[in-house]
Amino acid sequence: MSELHKFLFDGLPVRGMVVRLTDAWTQILQRRAANSDTGAYPEPVRNLLGEMTAAAVLMQSNIKFNGALVLQIFGDGPVKLAVVEVQPDLSVRATATVAGELASDASLSAMVNLSNQGRCAITLDPQDRFEGQQPYQGVVPLHGDRREKLEKLSEVLEHYMLQSEQLDTTLVLAANGEVAAGLLIQRLPSGGINNLSAGRSANEDEIGRNEDYKRIALLASTLKKEELLTLDVDTILHRLFWEEKLLRFEPLMGAAGPRFACRCSRERVSHMIRSLGVKEVESILCEREDVEVGCDFCGQQYRFDAVDAAQIFKSGVGPVPDSSALH
Repeated sequence: MSELHKFLFDGLPVRGMVVRLTDAWTQILQRRAANSDTGAYPEPVRNLLGEMTAAAVLMQSNIKFNGALVLQIFGDGPVKLAVVEVQPDLSVRATATVAGELASDASLSAMVNLSNQGRCAITLDPQDRFEGQQPYQGVVPLHGDRREKLEKLSEVLEHYMLQSEQLDTTLVLAANGEVAAGLLIQRLPSGGINNLSAGRSANEDEIGRNEDYKRIALLASTLKKEELLTLDVDTILHRLFWEEKLLRFEPLMGAAGPRFACRCSRERVSHMIRSLGVKEVESILCEREDVEVGCDFCGQQYRFDAVDAAQIFKSGVGPVPDSSALH
């Protein structure tokens, strides 16, 4: 069962989390493999998307935010887009668009960042947006300050956290065909109740200076990917931090923990079809018996014949959703 563990270092300005996605992750992979149009992900894409999924769950759990967190990576390589969405209740879905051949050991830059133009975007989309409100989005490049290509997703996200929230963060991420897992260690903000409301100037002054954080981050960085994928959480925390006093919270699992869920529905697809316009839909129906739309996240297929399409345009009710609802 997928699980999320949160903990604090007693008396120190440092917090941590460990996530292990098992059933949630394998459901994502199984649905992709069952799609006859795409087939299973190539191994390097699978591992990248798994690391993204673990990281997105950690980031969503790290903030007090009533809305979806969407983590995207896009660029000019064979992997055109990889997307993970995590809701406040930790339901998660993920997908990647692959166009072209990949080496079995393709690196991050070989997949997404051939010309050093790749980007990573983190979007926070409130559930109850008021009129005119736009989602918050932060974007960072897939290269370092000297334009050197970054080959670890963890380095990209650490850079994002440092830029957007002025918080020192250490991430260890790993994924295979059975598990997607991650460890997050972060210096607590100098002010505010959480990292999104922390006092920025105070946090900037603390960057890289806290000795307690630096010691714990160094210990965390010794965790090998194989250990993260194969060891249980108790063993990982004991091996890394046996000399530290941890305050651990009740783990989140089952209905309260990370789990796969897709928000697609026939109603959402109907709105999307209506957004195409009558002429476009009629031209599709002239060539085939129905309009078929598949959800990239869960593989569900939706079909609309001429009668269904006529009803969509006749009713004309409800707002047209953002096109990112389905890919």
